[in-house]
Amino acid sequence: MEKNKIIATVIVLLVLLFGSNFFFTVNERESAILLALGKLKRTNFEPGIYFRVPLFNEVLKFDRRVLTLDAKPEQILTGEKKNVMVDYFVKWRITNVEQYFRSFGGREADAASRMAQTIKDGLQAELGNRTIREVVSGERKEIMKNVADLADSKMKDFGVMIVDVRIKQIELPRNVRDSVFDRMRAERLRIANEHRAMGEKESLIIRARADRDRTEILARAKRKAEEIRGSGDGKATAIYAQAYSKDAGFYDFYRSLQAYRRSFNNENEIMVLQPDSEFFRYFKQTKPKK
Repeated sequence: MEKNKIIATVIVLLVLLFGSNFFFTVNERESAILLALGKLKRTNFEPGIYFRVPLFNEVLKFDRRVLTLDAKPEQILTGEKKNVMVDYFVKWRITNVEQYFRSFGGREADAASRMAQTIKDGLQAELGNRTIREVVSGERKEIMKNVADLADSKMKDFGVMIVDVRIKQIELPRNVRDSVFDRMRAERLRIANEHRAMGEKESLIIRARADRDRTEILARAKRKAEEIRGSGDGKATAIYAQAYSKDAGFYDFYRSLQAYRRSFNNENEIMVLQPDSEFFRYFKQTKPKK
């Protein structure tokens, strides 16, 4: 009796220890394949619990979700025969687990290497017919779509679907970038010098036009001033003549006083005149003329 209990206990312990090896589970996020002594036996597993024979059967599981391949940047030759470094990533998923296993033995690294080479070939085909400006500015969306379609058509035979290809960055290699920047700098300098020369030319034209206008304005102003001065002198002469005709003696006396004031205005000036000079005729008179 005790012997039977011992045997039962051992059997329970063995079931507890090794029973889990007889079963495996597949969830909705996974695809699974069952191998029998290394050979593919079954692939169409739905989510659930399944039986297997330990040591005889091996179960491999693969992610059914969309995966990301963030590959290293690839050097691509453009239509201008310039090398560019293209940094990209790929969204992909396993659609046929049997083909995937037969193609890559279930090794994701081998699948990634194959995809990277396929994407590089697609990028070369697309960028090889375009300039750097076209690649960087206006046609990136079209390029990515074409590369994704081409890669998807080639990877279908391996049980892989390419969902999307995205270019993160496109840049020139350092040695090429430096030479391109030097040419761009030289081109911008040439354009700047042209604009500067045109500005100097326009400046000279504007300055010459301004000088000519200034000369013409001054000439017109001077002529106008001479005309005004001449008109004023004529009116002054007429006024003087009219005043002289009314009292010639007072007019002479008034003009002489003005001459005295102007002549003796500066004490440092010396005038040498004869005493009987006509200039001093009013100094000699003691009585006014009648």
